[in-house]
Parts: sequence; structure tokens; C-alpha cells
Amino acid sequence: MATSSAVYLGELRVQSVHERSGVQIISDAPLDNRGKGQSFSPTDLTCTSLACCMLTIMGIWAMDEGIALAGTSAKIQKHMLEEPRRIGAIDIEMTLPQGLELDDKQMTVMRRKAEACPVAKSIHPDIKVNLTIRKA
Repeated sequence: MATSSAVYLGELRVQSVHERSGVQIISDAPLDNRGKGQSFSPTDLTCTSLACCMLTIMGIWAMDEGIALAGTSAKIQKHMLEEPRRIGAIDIEMTLPQGLELDDKQMTVMRRKAEACPVAKSIHPDIKVNLTIRKA
């Protein structure tokens, strides 16, 4: 079974469907590349996927350690380069939930888990990933 399917809708928009669940997303070209900027661009999805993967891997570690990581949030900023047009850097700023106390060792392990997530390992090494994890 395919993981997902996608169809071009016209006007630089694509509808993608997760085959197992039927969940749909629409992507749109960004304003600076002839799009309407009305949804995630494909490069936005790449950067957001990185943060989601990091949070998921951190969540698995936290579950195993009995740590309540729910509520951890991430702000993602994409930096594009020209010639060729591509992602140059991704800034991810994570904020742990208020009241969650982790020691330095736990913070180090959690960061290493995040940085070793499958999406991070799939991103081209020329893309600079800047990860900040801060306490609320």
C-alpha cells in the first residue's frame, strides 16, 4: 500500500492524502514563488516535518523515562537560499511545558534524541539545523 497520494489541483496547489487514514493536506506555492501562500508550501512541510519528527522521538524517550512531555511546543523558521532555490537553514525553538523539570543530563539526552530523528538524518548536510530547547 502506498503511504500517500498527491494530485495537482492547478494554481500551484497540491492535495495530498495519507492513504491509511484519509487525512488530507493542501500545499500551496509561497508568495515569493508565484503562489498564494494560503497553506504550507512543500518546503514549509519539510521544515515542519523535521520538528514533528524531533518531538515524536523526544516523546518516545519521555514515555520510556516516565516524563510528561505533553505540551512541548516548537516554533519553526525556514530560511531559503537562491540559485538554486532551496532550504538553507531551519531554526527550531522548542519550549518545554511549564513545571517540567529536567536535569542537565536529561536535557542532553533529549537533544541528542531529537537531533538523531529519522527526518534529521534524511536532510541534506548543507542545510543548517539550529535547535534550541528551552524551559518555560
